[in-house]
Amino acid sequence: MNGRTSRSREIGMLVARRLAFAVPVLAVVAVGVFLLAAASPFDPIHQYYGVDVFSATEADLAATRARLGLDDGVFQQLGRWLSGVLSGDLGTSRSFRQPVAQVVAERLPWTLLLVTVGLAVAVVLALVAGVVAAWRQGGLFDRAVTAVGHAMEGIPPFVLALVAIAVFALGFRWLPVAGLTDPGMPATVDQVARHLVLPALVLGVSQTPWLVLHVRGSLLAALGEDHVAGARARGLGEATVVLRHALPTALLPFVTLMGTRIPELVTGAVLVETVFSWPGIAEAVVTAALAVDFPMLAALSVLATAAVLLGSLLADVAVALADPRVVADG
Repeated sequence: MNGRTSRSREIGMLVARRLAFAVPVLAVVAVGVFLLAAASPFDPIHQYYGVDVFSATEADLAATRARLGLDDGVFQQLGRWLSGVLSGDLGTSRSFRQPVAQVVAERLPWTLLLVTVGLAVAVVLALVAGVVAAWRQGGLFDRAVTAVGHAMEGIPPFVLALVAIAVFALGFRWLPVAGLTDPGMPATVDQVARHLVLPALVLGVSQTPWLVLHVRGSLLAALGEDHVAGARARGLGEATVVLRHALPTALLPFVTLMGTRIPELVTGAVLVETVFSWPGIAEAVVTAALAVDFPMLAALSVLATAAVLLGSLLADVAVALADPRVVADG
């Protein structure tokens, strides 16, 4: 019981340290976003008005600038945004003309759905292909998986997205091209599921090469360890040796790798949502960036950073819980 209590205390301290570390990191990210946006050559007033900016009078433009606070200094705008955050107000998005909190609340569930399904696809593909490739090392499947994995490491998600659209949406016409539903249709489970298939597969496949090669390498290393040799010496079947003795050892570094892949997953979600017009939070990043939308950019950047920090923390906690030999030192 004392050992279990000590272990729980170590993990609790790990979580506490990571949460304390996250606060200054998120603050630095918010300040950095404001400074970078201030250096942008784009004028937010043009994005706010659109084509109407050419017919608007100077008085109208000046009044709008004053109302939106565009003439204020960057640090004054930053201070106003930070004070609002402390009071629970994330500000108003100039590009969406809605409260930032409302935009996030409307779009975040769709991004979570896409990322969750895409991550599940990547994990299943990596585990199945990686285990079979390592199990049949040197065989045709192993050589094919290794070659395809290395070849796809340098292909960005938007290229996979365009190829998938060309083949499955425009060529075979099996799946819809983009959007959440067909035009004029409500967001039913059937509609969302059909439109989710292609972007989720593209996002999942784009993350698979690193994962499948890592699973293959980790499993090959685990197959050479003493406890696996002992299992074979006891006459256990090869399937039992691989799946019950070698694979659990190989999965520990795989869980850690999943945590380090969160930034790539976030970046991939931005590209996939943009190509497929998926109405998620990542697609809003592009809109906010083009509009130099300070409040929206800061909120989305902080949210993405928080997701990366949380993913890394969860991966470390999972490894610490699964393997008592791991010291939860943060």
